Amino acid sequence: MPTLTSIKNQLSLRNFAMLTISGLINAFGVTVFLSPVSLYDGGISGTSMLLAQITPDYMTLSLFLLLLNIPLFLFGLKRQGIAFTVYSVYAVTIYSLGAWLITDVLPIDVSIASPFAGTDLLLCAVFGGLISGIGSGLTIRNGGAIDGVEVLAVIFAKKLNMTVGTFVMTYNVMVYIAAGMLSGNWILPLYSIVAYYVGLNAVDFIVEGIDRSKGVMIITDKADEVCAALMDAFACGTTKIAAKGGFSDADKTMVYFVVNRFQIARMRNIVHSIDPRAFMTISEVADVFKSNSSLYAFQSENSVCCRTGVSYP
Repeated sequence: MPTLTSIKNQLSLRNFAMLTISGLINAFGVTVFLSPVSLYDGGISGTSMLLAQITPDYMTLSLFLLLLNIPLFLFGLKRQGIAFTVYSVYAVTIYSLGAWLITDVLPIDVSIASPFAGTDLLLCAVFGGLISGIGSGLTIRNGGAIDGVEVLAVIFAKKLNMTVGTFVMTYNVMVYIAAGMLSGNWILPLYSIVAYYVGLNAVDFIVEGIDRSKGVMIITDKADEVCAALMDAFACGTTKIAAKGGFSDADKTMVYFVVNRFQIARMRNIVHSIDPRAFMTISEVADVFKSNSSLYAFQSENSVCCRTGVSYP
């Protein structure tokens, strides 16, 4: 059982400040652009918007956000950890508070149209998805989540023989189908998919950044020379990983190296000038962190982490 002191040590005031901003951004995108024209966000947020439309007036969007999200985050406490749960509950609370302020307190009329985009469904979908996606991305970058469907996905996807992404997508498709059936209007769910797509890309942009690095795997018989040349040219470290040829059964060495996209041509020329037969593969890297002179690289698609000569699948 974690103590109060250990919990405090896991939390950061800076993260709470950023989560306050992200929650308000998310509330602005949803309540000013999506909700006024009956478009739907993804996940529990979209479910809350749908329920708020078909239930009595006192069952508001802000109330459903709390009622549906907080139990899910508490349910996932053991799996996700105390810091993630605290951050997520806080972010959802700010999101709910922001939605309430915009719809019921501030002098902004969001009852029948967006104050900025009117009833233009495409503009509302694009900007609503973009702004709410930025809010969600900032929440993730600061250690939490603003929608409990991700917790459901982590807990139940494997049991259902699904990936987390497939679970979330399936859930959202079900929400949009339910919205179309209940409203008898399929135009709004289709535009909601546009909003969801824009939001998803905005999340990726915020979480992973615009300029992803490239992870390079180099298989060569001249690993020492290649490593020395790369470190000299780019003033950064490399990682050597022992390997064995599948056909020749000969001992090989893989060199792992991270560059940006502008350095690829130079890197390739350096390697081939030393070993013309070197084999290289290049893949996207979402984030690169340095700690104690050790290079950590997290590959976005395959979740491969290389740290000072050790490969973790």
